[in-house]
Amino acid sequence: METHLKIKALDVLRKIKEKNQREKYPNVPDHAINPVKYEDKTANGLTKCVIDFLNLNGSFAERTGNEGRVIDGRKTYTDSVGFTKTIGTIKRIPSQGTKGTSDIKATINGKTVAIEVKIGQDRQSDDQKKYQSRIESAGAEYWIVKDFEDFYEKYLNYIEIM
Repeated sequence: METHLKIKALDVLRKIKEKNQREKYPNVPDHAINPVKYEDKTANGLTKCVIDFLNLNGSFAERTGNEGRVIDGRKTYTDSVGFTKTIGTIKRIPSQGTKGTSDIKATINGKTVAIEVKIGQDRQSDDQKKYQSRIESAGAEYWIVKDFEDFYEKYLNYIEIM
């Protein structure tokens, strides 16, 4: 995507957020409201942009994760000579969620959309491809977005055909 297009999409998001803040805090003067900052160069930044945009526009969106849980069984102590030692291990407990699940689950105009965020050279895993196939077979949408402009174009096309 061209840089000027990306800036336009992020500007749309910023303006929507600023309008929301003015409506939410009507007694706060404009100069006292924190400026809205969005960036889509990282997976976390892009995920936040997409979720905020959808939630601010009457859709529902949430971040989903399938990382599991970390159990830290380490203990740190100081021995009789004064040295600090750590013993034990860290264990990862696998999640009970579906392997390959999308980064974002959204409902747009009553329809389910699973959104996978991929930045730079990041590519879908085999589990993510299987998940995409299952979602699409069930009649839902599955989008892979690489930056906010990419998401914004998909969103505009999607609501246009609804």
